[in-house]
Amino acid sequence: MGSSFKNPTETAKAIVGLANLKNNSPLVNVLILGFLGGAYIGFGGLLAEIVTAGMGGFGFPPGLIKLFFAGVFPVGLMLVVIAGSELFTGNIMYMPMGVLSKKASLKGLSRNWALSWIFNFVGALFIAYVLAYLTGIMTPEPFATEAMTIATKKAALSWDQALLRGIGCNWLVCLGVYLAIASDDIIGKIAGMWFPVMTFVAIGFEHSVANMFFIPLGMLLGADITISQLFLNNLIPVTIGNIIGGALFVAIFYWYVYLRGQNI
Repeated sequence: MGSSFKNPTETAKAIVGLANLKNNSPLVNVLILGFLGGAYIGFGGLLAEIVTAGMGGFGFPPGLIKLFFAGVFPVGLMLVVIAGSELFTGNIMYMPMGVLSKKASLKGLSRNWALSWIFNFVGALFIAYVLAYLTGIMTPEPFATEAMTIATKKAALSWDQALLRGIGCNWLVCLGVYLAIASDDIIGKIAGMWFPVMTFVAIGFEHSVANMFFIPLGMLLGADITISQLFLNNLIPVTIGNIIGGALFVAIFYWYVYLRGQNI
């Protein structure tokens, strides 16, 4: 009976193969899958806010509220990896490993990163505006206050805090994707993703695509946040941090250890 999982070297090679596919993916596929990736993360964020809204008023300790929030959020990454989509934060790991193994180009990396970031934003905004705001699901209390509070806290981070939290986040997110690819069955993939993603959310690290949902939703509901604060205080430093966390601590490190000098 064969193994149901790949060892770390086999996993790294599988990631390079996926990077090659992403490098050569037709433009329309990247746009559609980018939209879906942002939407899926938005679903996870919406579920997390619904589940935890008002818990503080019933005396739940902050750590337990964070655990409930973090416990349901990973559904977004499960949809991304198993159903298929283009997620910017995951692509931060895929594409550098492909470039270093000469199975993807810097042009392909730039196209993939730019388009997945932009269309993740479109997908996340769609969930925030159409399915969370226009539906009225998040407009009653305590849901509106929960969403505004989360958005306001994220927009109030200092630049260096947002950057560092972005590093921690995507280090863990990319490890979650790495573990999912290592598994060859659905349950293994879910377990591999769930624990690292739950960890980053409960700790309080920052995910650029999730924030494309959380902060605009708070703004729609009345949070006092400007568009410049959305980008300058959060999305830009968090995106840079996500790139460092995923590209350096996962992609480059694992390529160097497992694939350096190999002809894949």
